[in-house]
Amino acid sequence: MIIEVNENNILEAATVHSISWKESHRSFCSEDFIELHSPERQLSYIRNKVDAGSKFFMLVEDAPIGVVSITDSLIEDLYILSNEQNKGYGTSLLQFAISQCTTTPTLWILENNVNAERLYLRMGFERTGKVNSITDKLDEIEFALSKD
Repeated sequence: MIIEVNENNILEAATVHSISWKESHRSFCSEDFIELHSPERQLSYIRNKVDAGSKFFMLVEDAPIGVVSITDSLIEDLYILSNEQNKGYGTSLLQFAISQCTTTPTLWILENNVNAERLYLRMGFERTGKVNSITDKLDEIEFALSKD
């Protein structure tokens, strides 16, 4: 079940975001930077995004297992707990996010996130050619849903 994040469940969403963000960034970020992303910090991050107009959603089965945010047609913060990956939850959450977009869905991923790229390509997203430099060694790549 996918539910909108609100004040009653925001800490659960922040905890999922914190755990999954740390897991996905641990291989290329310093431990000090990783540890900054506590549930309390991610709660503030989610609250700020929602206050600025984003919608934040959480995928819940027996317990919360994933999150995603949508700002207009920009999909962000798609995270699934690592022990729940490769079970179709990312696909379900992405399909839901796409359904919430009013124009062409777009998203950005770190160039080293091969699992996310595989999912997005399978779902019909294509590279747009836009790139943001995150560090001198790491770029972020934009994808948009193909209109085919």
